[in-house]
Amino acid sequence: MKKFGLVLAGGISAIILLSTLGPMVGLLISLAILYFIYKQFLKVESTGWKIALGIFGVIFLMASISNAPAIIGLVAAYILYLVYKNWNSSKRSVIKEEADPFVNFEKQWNELKNY
Repeated sequence: MKKFGLVLAGGISAIILLSTLGPMVGLLISLAILYFIYKQFLKVESTGWKIALGIFGVIFLMASISNAPAIIGLVAAYILYLVYKNWNSSKRSVIKEEADPFVNFEKQWNELKNY
């Protein structure tokens, strides 16, 4: 039953990831251009160029905001990563009992002190 849930979650997130691949690329490109505009804005000393770069920055900021569905794609990619990590994991923890009688005595003594 666990594998079925992982397959279902992985399938749905893979479909969502593939459908939002375009906005993810658009968001990446627009944020990269916005970063370079910001860096250039800090270097320029001319007021005219600062105004022009500010206008270009606002345009690319709007382009980045219009690619907001890419965030859903990033969440789907993270869910797909979690499915991949949990595919072969087991939640069983092995408790190793010590064969040394003194260790067992100390453990039982501590349990009796709690009562």
